[in-house]
Amino acid sequence: MPSLSPPFANQLLIALPTLADPHFARSVALICQHDDDGAMGVVINRTSDYTLGEVLRQMGIESGDPALREQRVLAGGPVHPERGFVLHDGEREWESSLAIADGLQVTTSRDILEAIARGDGPDHATVALGCAGWGAGQLEFELTEHSWLTAPARRDILFSMPLDQRWQAAAGQIGVDLMRIAGHVGHA
Repeated sequence: MPSLSPPFANQLLIALPTLADPHFARSVALICQHDDDGAMGVVINRTSDYTLGEVLRQMGIESGDPALREQRVLAGGPVHPERGFVLHDGEREWESSLAIADGLQVTTSRDILEAIARGDGPDHATVALGCAGWGAGQLEFELTEHSWLTAPARRDILFSMPLDQRWQAAAGQIGVDLMRIAGHVGHA
């Protein structure tokens, strides 16, 4: 049976102030895959406790770039927090790339981290530990419960905007000021 909702891949999922789950409060996630079996995304506005240098060192990958080693790794979500997910631009495919949109992919393989460490990676890349997952119909249900907004993914939000501005900027592109939305829902 085909899905009745449109696929949300390449959309930003923006937590509304009413979303109380501590894993997702005030978060923005890029939906990487969505089909009848569920959805997978990566939170793009929360830092983890790790730097890229620490992650590379744990993997036995050397980098001579001090700025690269100091980059913060994102906390991509509560699913597989030990696994790295690299959101990146470019047409080059890596060993386990999943195309999200033209020129936007997510990769979980070591080869992209090795390329980044030696300065031969994609122009823009964001490394996250963990991802977010929704079972079949779960994301659609959460959308009807007013937990999330969706907005088109924009490269500046994904790669260059400061993390603390992404939540408001993602909603702002569809005309929503999240600071004006109450953190509770009432019923008359």
